[in-house]
Amino acid sequence: MNAYQPRPESHAFILLQVLRAPELLAELPLLAEHAEPALLTQVIEEAGKFVGEVLAPLNREGDEVGAQWKAGAVTMPPGFQEAYQAFWQAGWPSLACAVEDGGQGLPTALEAVLHEMLNAANHGWTMAPGLLHGAYECLKHHGSEDIKARYLEKLATGEWLATMCLTEPHAGSDLGLVRTRATPLPDGRFALSGTKIFISGGEHDLSDNIVHLVLARLPDAPPGPKGLSLFVVPKFHDDGSRSAVHCDRIEEKMGIHASPTCVMRFDEAAASLVGEPGKGLNAMFVMMNAARLLVGLQGIGLLDAAWQKASAYAQERRQMRAPGSASKSGQADTIALHPAMQRILLTQRAWIDTGRVIAYRTALELDVQKHHPDGARREAAARWCSLVTPVLKSAWTEQAFTGASACLQVFGGHGYVREWGIEQHVRDARVAMIYEGTNEIQAIDLLIRKTLPDGAAALQTLLAELQADLDGLPQAGAAREALQRFAEFLRTQLLPRTAADAPADRAHWLADDFLRAVALVLMAWASARIDATPDAGEAPAAFWRFVWPEFDMRLGQMRTTLGTA
Repeated sequence: MNAYQPRPESHAFILLQVLRAPELLAELPLLAEHAEPALLTQVIEEAGKFVGEVLAPLNREGDEVGAQWKAGAVTMPPGFQEAYQAFWQAGWPSLACAVEDGGQGLPTALEAVLHEMLNAANHGWTMAPGLLHGAYECLKHHGSEDIKARYLEKLATGEWLATMCLTEPHAGSDLGLVRTRATPLPDGRFALSGTKIFISGGEHDLSDNIVHLVLARLPDAPPGPKGLSLFVVPKFHDDGSRSAVHCDRIEEKMGIHASPTCVMRFDEAAASLVGEPGKGLNAMFVMMNAARLLVGLQGIGLLDAAWQKASAYAQERRQMRAPGSASKSGQADTIALHPAMQRILLTQRAWIDTGRVIAYRTALELDVQKHHPDGARREAAARWCSLVTPVLKSAWTEQAFTGASACLQVFGGHGYVREWGIEQHVRDARVAMIYEGTNEIQAIDLLIRKTLPDGAAALQTLLAELQADLDGLPQAGAAREALQRFAEFLRTQLLPRTAADAPADRAHWLADDFLRAVALVLMAWASARIDATPDAGEAPAAFWRFVWPEFDMRLGQMRTTLGTA
C-alpha cells in the first residue's frame, strides 16, 4: 500500500478554523506577529511536503532493516541519516524554540502539527528527535549558564540529539529505586556509574553528538525519589574526546524496529549537575511532560496513518452487495459501503479529529501559559495542561492500538500479512501505551493526584470553562448535557464516596475508567466545536453515534466500583 501522505488542509482546518488559533495567538505579545493565517498555513503545508516526500518513503524499509548494533555502535536504516540532516538543517526542530537560542520563536501548536505528521509517516525515525524540545526546555529552565552555553543552541536547532536516561533494570515506574551513582570529581563535575535500559536513541549515527540527561544519586543522597539528581553527559566532550558511555546492546522489539532502544552503561562518565542536588525529578518532569504531549500526538498520528490505509483499501476492495445497495444484481460493492466497515472507519475518524482539537488546544495553552499578559488566563492554561495531558497520553495511545487493530480488520486476511503495511501500525502503536509513564500511571496521576486532593475543584472549573465555550454554538446541546452529567457524577457519586474511603483503594480501582470518561467528555466538547465549523464532515455525528455510548458504560463501571450501582 502507498505510504502515509499528510493532508495539511485537515490540520489547518482544526487549528485555524475550529480552534481559531490566530485570534488567540494575537493576544500573546511574543507570538502576535506569527498569528497570520497565511503564515500558519504555509508552515503546515511545508511540513506536509517534507514529511510526505522525505520521511514517509523510508518507513517500510526502516521497519524491515531496523537499527543495527555492532561492537557498541548503532547504524540506522538506509536514508535515515540523510533525512535527519535535511530535517535539522531546514530548521524543523527549532520551530518553537526561543530566537535567542537559535530557534524560530513560532507557536508550539505548529510543532504539535509537525510531530503528529512525523509520527504518522515514520514512527521509528521520529523517536530520535522526539525528545529534543523536552531536553531543550529542561536545560533552559534548570541548567547553569555554562550548560546553557554549551548545549541550548545545539539542541534548539537539532544539530545534536538528546536522550532521557531514567529507567534501570529494577526501576521502571518507581524511579525512587534508581541506583546509578554520581561521585564528585575535583574539577566540580561528577563521575556517573550505572546501567540504564530502554533508552531511545542512546546510540546512533544521525547526529554528531548525543546529549544524555541522566538521573543518578549522590553519595549522601537519601533513599527514594527525593535523593535523585539530574546530570548531563555528552557522547563527546568539548575537546573531542569520547565520554565513558557505552551502548552494550539494543533490544529486539515488537515494533519501532528503526528506533534503537539501548542498554546504556555509564562507566565513571564525566557529568555536569543540572539544577539543585536532590531536585532531579523536578527538572526531569519538564522533559517528561513535554514528552507526554508528543506521545499523545503519536497516538493521533499513528491512528490517522492506519485509517488512511484502511479507508483507501475499503474504497477499492469489492465484496458482496451492501445492504440497501442500488448496484445491479450480481455486482459486488466496495466494502466502504458496508455498514460494518463504515462503523470501523467513522469511529477512528471521530477519534482522530476530536483528538486533534484537544491536542492542538493543549499546545496553544502551553504558549498562553508562558506568554499571556493576564495572570488569570495563564492560570487557566496551566490547569488545562495539567489535567488534559495525561488524558491525551493515555486515551489516544490506547485508541491508536485498538483503532489500528480495527483498521487491520478492514483488510481481512490481507491485513495480517506484511505486504499491505497495516500490521506495522499495530506493532508500532503498542509501545506508546507503555513509555513516558504507563497509561495506568497517567490514570492514577489524573484521579489520585490531580482530582481528589482539591475535591475536583480544578476539574470542575475546567468543565465550567468548556460549558462557557459552547455557549452560542449551534447544535451544542448534547455536548452541554454531557458536561453537566459528568459534573453531576463528580458531585454526587465520586467525591462523597472516595472521600470516605480512607485507603483510597476504590479510587485506584476506578482510575482507568475515570480517565477514559474524562476523555469522552473532552471529545464531546471537541465534537461540538467541530460541528459548529463549516465543512465539518462526518466526525461529529460519528462521535455521538459510535463513540459516546461508551460514556454510560464507564459511568456504570465506576458506580459499581464505588458500590452505588
